[in-house]
Amino acid sequence: MNKALFLDRDGVINTRLVGRYVQTPDQFSLITDIVPLLRHAHARGYMLILITNQQGVGKGLMSLEDLDVVHEHMQQCLHQVGAPRIDAIYVCTDLDGQQSAHRKPAPGMLLDAMRDHGINPLESWFVGDSITDAQAGRAAGVKTALVGDFQPEAADLVQPSHAMLELVLQKLL
Repeated sequence: MNKALFLDRDGVINTRLVGRYVQTPDQFSLITDIVPLLRHAHARGYMLILITNQQGVGKGLMSLEDLDVVHEHMQQCLHQVGAPRIDAIYVCTDLDGQQSAHRKPAPGMLLDAMRDHGINPLESWFVGDSITDAQAGRAAGVKTALVGDFQPEAADLVQPSHAMLELVLQKLL
């Protein structure tokens, strides 16, 4: 079986636009703190898989083609800094409140990726920046790590700050 490093996009790979959506390549800003983790995970045989809610498409603010252009730009940005390409991208465009089995915190995208790529959840990680990322990862049976600032009630799910990337990196070594 394969192992994977699952990654949320906004807030992990690129800077989150608070209250807005990354709709065009010029709005995409790579967070370079993630690059060492991507390199080390890839070198140790982890597949790199993006797991992202993108309800901007569901709201009609952008098309799937627009989203594909943003993701291709993301891949180019990663290449330019010497990071490996993301192996697979799973997107849920469903709106919040639709009870989607794929929209995080539901684990549907992770479960689909594990099935599609023969991934062992016990050897895999999900790095995100929100409680819903941790909930989806836990529901799918993978180890979770969150980066960013969190409220005290989330302490059982997360470790604050980008220092968590270092911890995940150490575990992958």
